[in-house]
Amino acid sequence: MKEVIIATKNAGKAKEFEHIFSQYQIAVKSLLDFEAIDDIVEDGQTFEENALIKARSIAKQFNQVVIADDSGLEVDALDGRPGVYSARYAGESRDDQANIHKVLHELEGVPEEKRTARFVCALALVTPEGQECVVRGTCEGQILTQCIGNEGFGYDPIFYLPELEKTMAQIPKSKKNVLSHRADAFMKLKEVLMTFM
Repeated sequence: MKEVIIATKNAGKAKEFEHIFSQYQIAVKSLLDFEAIDDIVEDGQTFEENALIKARSIAKQFNQVVIADDSGLEVDALDGRPGVYSARYAGESRDDQANIHKVLHELEGVPEEKRTARFVCALALVTPEGQECVVRGTCEGQILTQCIGNEGFGYDPIFYLPELEKTMAQIPKSKKNVLSHRADAFMKLKEVLMTFM
C-alpha cells in the first residue's frame, strides 16, 4: 500500500485524513507515529505559507511524500480572525474551549446575520524531489452563541451549517469528511497526489 506522511500532531486531523485516504488505498502516518519530532515554527502570514513550511521541513527529514495542512476559522465580523492563529487564539496551550470562549466573547452583541464564517484548509504537498502543490478548501457557515454537539474538535461545536441545520459537531464523521474544508481541499489535491504516488 502506498504511504503518505501527514505533517500534523493533531490527533483529530490525523483521523480525518486517515478516513479520507483509506478510500484510495493510501496509508497515512502522522507526526504522532514518530518519536522526537521537533515542533516546526509556523511563522507564515497565510494558511498556504504555513502549510508549505511544515511540508518542506518534514519531506526533508523523511525523504517521503508529505502533505501538510494549515487550517482554521475566519469570522467575517472579526475581520477574518482568528485565521492563522486559530489553534492558539486564546494562548499557547491550544485549548479548544478557551479558543471558543474567546471567539464567542468577541462576537457578543453581533446579530445572527452578521456571524458568517468559514473554515479554511490549505494543503501543501511536497515530494522528496522538491515538487510542490498547494490548494485551498473552504466550508461556509455561521457562528452560534453557544456550543452544540459532541463530535469533531476545535471550533466545530459553534460552527453552524445552515443547509443541514446542525453544527459541525452534530454530524457524523462520515458526513463531515465529505463536507469539510479539509475534504474540499483534498478533492482539489487528489489528482496531483495520484501522479506523485
